[in-house]
Amino acid sequence: MNIPTWYQELIKPEWSPPAWLFGPVWTVLYIIIAITFGYVVRLFVQKKIKFIILLPFILNLVFNLAFSPIQFALQNNILAAIDIILVLATLIWAMISIYPHARWVTYANIPYLLWVSFATFLQLNITFLNL
Repeated sequence: MNIPTWYQELIKPEWSPPAWLFGPVWTVLYIIIAITFGYVVRLFVQKKIKFIILLPFILNLVFNLAFSPIQFALQNNILAAIDIILVLATLIWAMISIYPHARWVTYANIPYLLWVSFATFLQLNITFLNL
């Protein structure tokens, strides 16, 4: 199966961004994620935070990395919609959890939060348009 063709044939809202935009945006966001999440892991290893503060960061990475295989390999919009909601929820949880310990991590992840909020709304629209 041609996955790009499958995705291109889905009904998308008119305000859907062009496909070329996703690569550059995610490249910048993954740099932010690597720096901030790496810092949180370091805090945990140094015993400056508890595991419960690290947990949402771990879950966020798992859900984030699961999205593309779910969306493009499984071609399952419903599971992709559930997954992107979990990405958003764990990101919010992570940002709230780390705020008292490293406010800059929360602030640095605002672009990620904005993009994932948009991506969630987009995925939910695509899912409902293609039921």
